[in-house]
Amino acid sequence: MIAVDDGVPAPLGAHFDGRGVNFALFSEHATAVDLCLFEPGERHETRTVRLPCRTDDVWHGYLRGLLPGRLYGYRVHGPWDPAQGHRFNASKLVLDPYAREIRGRIRWHDALYSHRRSGTRADRIDRRDSAVYMPRGVVTAPDVPDLALTPVRRPLSETVIYEAHVKALTRTHPDIPEQERGTYAAMAHPAIIEHLVKLGVTALELLPIQVFADDRFLVDKGLVNFWGYQPYNYFAPDPRYLGESGVSSLKAAIRELNAAGIETWLDVVYNHTAEGGLTGPTLSFRGIDNASYYKAEPGDPSRDLDCTGCGNTLDVSHPRVMQMVLDSLRHWVTAYGIAGFRFDLASSLGRSPVDFTPRAAFFQAVAQDPVLARVKMVAEPWDIGMGGYQLGGYPRGWSEWNDRFRDATRGFWRGDSGTLAKLTQGLTGSRETFAASGRSPLASINFIASHDGFTLADVVSYEEKHNHANGEENRDGHGHNVSRNYGVEGDTDEPATLEVRARQKRNMLATIMLAQGVPMLLMGDERSRSQGGNNNAYAQDNPTSWMDWTSDPDPDLTAFVAHCLAFRRAQPALRRRAFFTGELIDPEEPLRDVHWLSPEGGEMEGRHWGDDGLRVFGMQIGNDRVEADRLLILFNGGEREVSFHLAPIVGGPWTPALDTTEPTGAPRASEPIPAGGTVALSGRSLLVLTASGAFVVPDAAA
Repeated sequence: MIAVDDGVPAPLGAHFDGRGVNFALFSEHATAVDLCLFEPGERHETRTVRLPCRTDDVWHGYLRGLLPGRLYGYRVHGPWDPAQGHRFNASKLVLDPYAREIRGRIRWHDALYSHRRSGTRADRIDRRDSAVYMPRGVVTAPDVPDLALTPVRRPLSETVIYEAHVKALTRTHPDIPEQERGTYAAMAHPAIIEHLVKLGVTALELLPIQVFADDRFLVDKGLVNFWGYQPYNYFAPDPRYLGESGVSSLKAAIRELNAAGIETWLDVVYNHTAEGGLTGPTLSFRGIDNASYYKAEPGDPSRDLDCTGCGNTLDVSHPRVMQMVLDSLRHWVTAYGIAGFRFDLASSLGRSPVDFTPRAAFFQAVAQDPVLARVKMVAEPWDIGMGGYQLGGYPRGWSEWNDRFRDATRGFWRGDSGTLAKLTQGLTGSRETFAASGRSPLASINFIASHDGFTLADVVSYEEKHNHANGEENRDGHGHNVSRNYGVEGDTDEPATLEVRARQKRNMLATIMLAQGVPMLLMGDERSRSQGGNNNAYAQDNPTSWMDWTSDPDPDLTAFVAHCLAFRRAQPALRRRAFFTGELIDPEEPLRDVHWLSPEGGEMEGRHWGDDGLRVFGMQIGNDRVEADRLLILFNGGEREVSFHLAPIVGGPWTPALDTTEPTGAPRASEPIPAGGTVALSGRSLLVLTASGAFVVPDAAA
């Protein structure tokens, strides 16, 4: 027997206390809320309960005797007044924003829309019932604390990020049982963990796994939203990756990754939802309280403010919406052990209410939150709204994807003029970008490739995008690729072309590992994974996107990446927590913390920095706290060999430690190069030399 009591307004969502379930739903403008309970397999609700109480715009009720496992949704009553931003329609079943588990998937039908789709306007109400086409929330048992899910919490200075997709990473691995491939459980398979550990990865960053929709226009074309950037719930893991073990499989995978010393990060999408613009479906937020959850055009509540290119912008400046985002983030940390978040189109989170500010309430709330303040926060520092590009504009405690580093590195190795100075800024942690906000080089997430754009293999194989498989006549995806095909567009058997492509991949990967900041690898770049020139493979759930574990076109590249990362781990000078200053390390010695060297045997001068065609330079660095190697990094972005004379001021002797002319990066045995000696620096190459134990810097406190 189920009895209905008033219940309490907090916490939001459906919470079982051992005797029954408390339901609480925020809606500022609703006039009534009906809780709909479903039996498994039933197309329509078997019981409807009007939530009896409203407290501070939270509708709540307690159902004594209800147990975990029950399926539920809501029908929310209120005004249909599109001119004022209100789009209530109780004939539409809506999903609880706080549902922690979801059963079923969206089945596209016109009944999912609150408005009639027959006309050009979205202001005529559609009263067809949408329940049979909607997934349902699941009442879950309380989370049980699990110490094995406590995040590893590596320092950012020791972090190496590996961006991956749950299914794409695991779908073809022959050692993983067929029924597990493409699931959360597969991430914990020893073969996957062994590969990540071998590389030297410390953080596995997953593309979105919060429940997301396959866009209707994709489904109509026989495609899916493979990347997952269309969320309609922020608390539940997407069911498509669950496998046979259910939600527990995700927790088990994270436990195994933790045990291997690897953090799990999530790519999260709190900037927009799958409901799209006003002509989109009603799945959750729009039907619960459109005017509260979404930003409207200033002065016109009938129109959504679209800063995301997806039709809507979540209004995180609204206190209850911000609460939902913060509650969601904490849930993933405490229930799943997530150690970091990458925020898609993060500038929308800092719009207060319209213009971006690093003092936005959301950033302040994160900084003072006792759970979230310990979690790594990474921004994709832009959206498409006015003033949306905010690289360097985020507050302390945040790191940012540094696309300028990406473009400068690609451009330098491609041979573009005027890129040397931009590359040196990136190598030193982009002080010009991040120092003004009081942050360190660790604010810069350095990458060559990410899910969005060409893979590394495609950066050296294609000059044009090839996105025809997406069904948009190659119009989608951006044209700014900063790539080069070295004479052949796409695949080739030409040995000379393959050799230069392999060399350039090693050059760019080494540049990431040697730069100050936090390096990020794209899944499969270490195996030369190609997407056939598709730079927007968001809809490709097929071998285009999947990691190919059965063949490896560049079998030495994985060993090269592992060599680079092992070298980085061994060298404190590559993992600084403060920017270079150019000041003397020791008053008794002429050495500074960084020297910029010309191939003529001296330090770079104004004429060198002003030479847009300069392709060759050296960078000598040391660590100012720990007795360690001094490093000399020589770059030759030109095609011809150069005799690089080592400046006497940086001393020696020097021993090669990393060489991109070698397939695995391990240099051939050679005699140390004396101070003031000469190096034959091959065209399109990067060489790292060390001077072990050359100096010891006294402790500043001594």
